[in-house]
Amino acid sequence: MTARSLEGMTVLMSGGSRGIGLAIALRAARDGANVAMLAKTDSPHPKLEGTVHTAADAVRAAGGRALAVVGDVRSDEDIARAVDETVRSFGGIDVVVNNASVIDLSRSTTLPAKSYDLMQDVNVRGTLMLSRAAVPHLLDSVNPHILSLSPPLNPSPRWLGAHTGYTLSKYGMTMATLGLAAEFAKRGVAANTLWPRTTIATAAVQNLLGGDKLMRRSRTPEIYADAAYEVITSPAGELSGQSLIVEDVLEAAGVTDFSGYAAVPGTPDEDLYPDVFLG
Repeated sequence: MTARSLEGMTVLMSGGSRGIGLAIALRAARDGANVAMLAKTDSPHPKLEGTVHTAADAVRAAGGRALAVVGDVRSDEDIARAVDETVRSFGGIDVVVNNASVIDLSRSTTLPAKSYDLMQDVNVRGTLMLSRAAVPHLLDSVNPHILSLSPPLNPSPRWLGAHTGYTLSKYGMTMATLGLAAEFAKRGVAANTLWPRTTIATAAVQNLLGGDKLMRRSRTPEIYADAAYEVITSPAGELSGQSLIVEDVLEAAGVTDFSGYAAVPGTPDEDLYPDVFLG
């Protein structure tokens, strides 16, 4: 893949207040991109760092232009407002990053219906509705991309049976993205998904999956951001409808040493913890 610069390009992202989304936003900002973030985090959370406003400040400090849109990707009105404000502020939309996601690894018999509905609304519906709302503007872009942070479809019983509710939502997110790729292929809009081989050191890993122990066996969000950058700067006509893996994307770009991405420097690759849905 031949990377282009994101200078002057506009990225619309769901979420982005922290973690992987923020890392992707900062990578784009270093090129001088415009980054609009639709997120609910108007004020600080007692257990989570960052708000959409602090993320916007970080984007500006990194060299980009930023727009913080306080809203919920479950709301059609908030999505429409985010698209309108992004276009009004920056003149168009070149990239949509479906970053917002909800995780609940409960087994089917203990998964609250409210949690199931939330995962479906954010992960699946939010991905489709934000993407489709941006499509009229993506069609005017010279290199339009939709990128969803979701895994390849893997019908292995290991994953289908591990956390059925969450699996349905993440696979639905992927299917929505691949569907958009097929639907708009002839009109030049690329749509792909991206997923890591190892866990990433985020609040979800810290608070929901494995605490400090698993954080030490993870890679930093920057590995995801660098791979996302390679995808969304590639020619849209040459890369679409793919379920991509972070490390494969970086290897294709010539990266052979991932040691700098370890959350704990010096951690051997074999000691890193595999992420779900692969293998």
